[in-house]
Amino acid sequence: MTRLKKQSDLQFRLYRPADQSACLSLFDSNCHDFFAPEEICDYERFLAGRPSGYEVCLDGSTILGAYGLTVNQASRRSRLHWIMIDASVHGRGVGTKIMHRVLHVMDSSDVHVLDIAASQKSAPFFARFGAVERSRRADGWGVGLDRVDMELEL
Repeated sequence: MTRLKKQSDLQFRLYRPADQSACLSLFDSNCHDFFAPEEICDYERFLAGRPSGYEVCLDGSTILGAYGLTVNQASRRSRLHWIMIDASVHGRGVGTKIMHRVLHVMDSSDVHVLDIAASQKSAPFFARFGAVERSRRADGWGVGLDRVDMELEL
């Protein structure tokens, strides 16, 4: 299990191409439980596109999580992209720290709705922050992983 300093010591910075290997390791640590194996190609393409607004969450120099947030001022909506936490630190506050950061950015951008594409396994995490299910598609991410589209209103 990865040692985690205090949650308050976690830092964020923009994704760099040199982070690709660590981010793919995050994906691998969550594969089958939260991501379907066939999604890895989509994630690799996403990272190769040097995604604007994609950040990594670090404990010292170790990447423990990553997420992207796209803000659309015109629609006052935002979208969460490829949020993942190293499986060895699930339940230890890293995801909560990321979500607090997302909500802060939304609030300071005067954006009121967050769109989240989750699975039936990750949806309860987002529901803890007030996200509600809007639709569900069986096996939408892969066999055994339903796609759950959610909205979180501020």
